[in-house]
Amino acid sequence: MSGAVDRFKGRVKEITGRITGDQRLETEGRTDRTRAKAREAVRDVRERARGVRDSLRRDHS
Repeated sequence: MSGAVDRFKGRVKEITGRITGDQRLETEGRTDRTRAKAREAVRDVRERARGVRDSLRRDHS
């Protein structure tokens, strides 16, 4: 699932929990959003590493 969808779902849970007074749901939503942001950061680092690797390969060819 995409990070944007995960962040959106987390935000919905967080808001729903806040409105209904369900602290567990609110916390779960915050956790989901944080997890999605972390996954996106890891993906970005991997993409940058691939770019560096590819540019080094081109320089040595």
